[in-house]
Amino acid sequence: MDFSKQLLNWYHVHQRELPWRQNKDPYRVWLSEVMLQQTRVAQAIDYFESFTRAFPTVADLAHASEEAVLKLWQGLGYYSRARNMHATAKQVTDEFNGVFPQSTEELMKLKGIGPYTARAVSSICFNAPVAVVDGNVYRVLARYTGGDLPINSTQGIRHFAELAQRFLIQTDPGAYNQAIMEFGATVCTPKNTLCAQCPVQTGCVAYATGTVAELPKKSPKKPPQPLWIHYLIPVDPMGNTLLTQRKGLGIWEGLYTFFAIEQQSAGMDQNRIEAEVPLIWPGQTGAISLINTEPVVHRLSHRLIRAHFWRER
Repeated sequence: MDFSKQLLNWYHVHQRELPWRQNKDPYRVWLSEVMLQQTRVAQAIDYFESFTRAFPTVADLAHASEEAVLKLWQGLGYYSRARNMHATAKQVTDEFNGVFPQSTEELMKLKGIGPYTARAVSSICFNAPVAVVDGNVYRVLARYTGGDLPINSTQGIRHFAELAQRFLIQTDPGAYNQAIMEFGATVCTPKNTLCAQCPVQTGCVAYATGTVAELPKKSPKKPPQPLWIHYLIPVDPMGNTLLTQRKGLGIWEGLYTFFAIEQQSAGMDQNRIEAEVPLIWPGQTGAISLINTEPVVHRLSHRLIRAHFWRER
């Protein structure tokens, strides 16, 4: 039996019962795929159930306020994805009468839906013969074939996309795509790989050559860019902490935060901060004091944030 059929047979026996697998509703599948790009399955279940309780249909999501959508998204990060999701719901509702397009190409015309999500939805919900490639698929294919092209290189991306399409079971693409992703998430994992339970072990090049832990390969990432943020924490006479809503573009647009001064390098002294206070902290002209001597460090994929917090003296 070949690799693809073995994975599909394994999936029919071992697939997890997940709320978005109860049916092939493209709205629910789409929601789950967006959330799974942000977090692990266990956490995604809670967010998915909260969203579908609040917004049972795509029309419900479309008619919700952005504030309500962002509130439910809180904790998942990348708030731009939540905004794109909201915009997509409006497109589907307004332009397609609440019915998701079926083809990969049409799905990709919706805001925020890229090749991966479009392929997942079209194959799972509409049986489109297109392969998906996510981190799990890269890992399974790289190990099984011994492929050592970096998966974050142009050549590697093209190679594994072609390989995924070759392995695809054309007559059951949705189940196969879920099978290979499920297999990568539960058996062919990044660490502590369960090779003893692998149904395709005999054909796996990485297992045969002892290179399971070395694959897939990745080119080194650029280091995250530093960002220093000085947060000013105003308290009104009633003891309430005041917040401001972020304006302009950026991943935190529209969210509520403390008043902040951002800079690309360290070294802003207290006198310089106090000079800027009246510009961003309405009605405040008094001196401020530093709350934390050592900065709070927060790492994002592209940013290394060091935060200091200040209050009125």
